[in-house]
Amino acid sequence: MELRKIASFQVDHTKLDRGMYISRIDEDVVTYDIRMKKPNAEPVLPNAALHTIEHLAATFLRNSESAESILYFGPMGCRTGFYLLTRGIAHVEAIRLVKDSFALLAAYDGPVPGASEAECGNWREHDLPAAKAEAASFLPVLAGYTEAMLSYRH
Repeated sequence: MELRKIASFQVDHTKLDRGMYISRIDEDVVTYDIRMKKPNAEPVLPNAALHTIEHLAATFLRNSESAESILYFGPMGCRTGFYLLTRGIAHVEAIRLVKDSFALLAAYDGPVPGASEAECGNWREHDLPAAKAEAASFLPVLAGYTEAMLSYRH
């Protein structure tokens, strides 16, 4: 079997900056690249913070008014950000949802949803203070974000 280069490996990561991008569109499913860290230029997200962001953002998104349009929110293997997969919502709505998610994360002071042994396969590895700090540092990147900025080449 020939292993063809997948779309995400065709993006020049040396030119990629922090932000939100359309990674791919497959029929009616849009995959967004939520890039919290500049690849290969700054420390990646610590595992415990990444895990906590995943739990909180996924919970927020699946409880939002667009919950039926949220297919997936999860981390990138390189730990520089997350993927958000949606169906049936406008790009401007996806931007708003991501902004709202990170604003909630930056201010959140409650228990981490799903952080129990019965609910999570690695329930001990969470770091809410670090997740809040990472979310707060990403909020300025999202400020003023527009649909025109969703292109990797903007």
